[in-house]
Amino acid sequence: MKKTKILLIYTGGTIGMMKDYKSGALKAFNFAKLLKNIPELNQLDCEIQSHSFETPIDSSNINTEHWVAIATTIEETYHEYDGFVVLHGSDTMSYSASALSYMLENLSKPVIFTGSQLPIGDLRTDAKENLITSIQIAALREKDKAVIQEVGLYFEYKLYRGNRTTKINAEHFEAFASLNYPALAESGVHLKVHYEYLLKPNKLKKLVVHKNLDTNVAILKLFPGFNENLLKSVLSTPNLKALIIETYGAGNAPTDQWLIDHLKNAKKNGVQVINVTQCSGGSVIMGQYETSEHLQQMQVINGKDITTEAAITKLMYLLGMDVSPKLFKTIFETPLRGEMI
Repeated sequence: MKKTKILLIYTGGTIGMMKDYKSGALKAFNFAKLLKNIPELNQLDCEIQSHSFETPIDSSNINTEHWVAIATTIEETYHEYDGFVVLHGSDTMSYSASALSYMLENLSKPVIFTGSQLPIGDLRTDAKENLITSIQIAALREKDKAVIQEVGLYFEYKLYRGNRTTKINAEHFEAFASLNYPALAESGVHLKVHYEYLLKPNKLKKLVVHKNLDTNVAILKLFPGFNENLLKSVLSTPNLKALIIETYGAGNAPTDQWLIDHLKNAKKNGVQVINVTQCSGGSVIMGQYETSEHLQQMQVINGKDITTEAAITKLMYLLGMDVSPKLFKTIFETPLRGEMI
């Protein structure tokens, strides 16, 4: 049998750095010498090749153009490789994994995002385990088919659905959580895959790569003391097409008349308004309390249990698809890649 072929796509981030022990400075890791530096990879029964961004990007500088570059690399090499591992800085990894999940329609191969909290050459690094296991997961096959057929995020012994994740810690190795959806796989003494939670794509449909993302979107987080001037300022943003409101608890917001009036007016002017909870876990349930009835009555879009990262990238994707305003609410409230209930 031919070996499984995996492509590493290095975008930047801590995982791609090594410490120069003489100077103590960090320098870029040479992925062309990956097997030499990490001989453990030779134990995996797969062929590994790498592709690096010309200029590594700190994940704080990631934008939609970089997402298009990753998607294009996958599109151009899709038939050459059996799986893809994207090495990425952890700060915006959940945004990138969410975006790629929408951009890669009918994906039937694994695209696994991973990174690390410490550089690959550090004494106590988490980079080696994250990298080795991500490649192992991307290479998993049964009956000559990929086990994982979606965009995942692997970090600290767990594989999550990428568009279900949030970065929760800047210091611990366990940097990510998926509070509204179970892990897809767990790495311990054995690698355990939870098959019942995996996406099962339609294998008859070909990969379609969407590269048109519309960034005329905004996020507004509610807080006690939130005022009318702030809302007016955000809603007066030129070319604004959609606004995510991060509400309290199960989708609750102040009942001030000025808030209702401005949101109604925004909707009348074609701005899509989405209700997403600012809680890390749980779901928006509009109408459960009096403080969300006014949002339900004005037909604000229900974000349900979607993360803010998945919501904002879903907006960019749907607006880029030029979805009809009449259908927008229905389509947003429909799970497209397993990102919501």
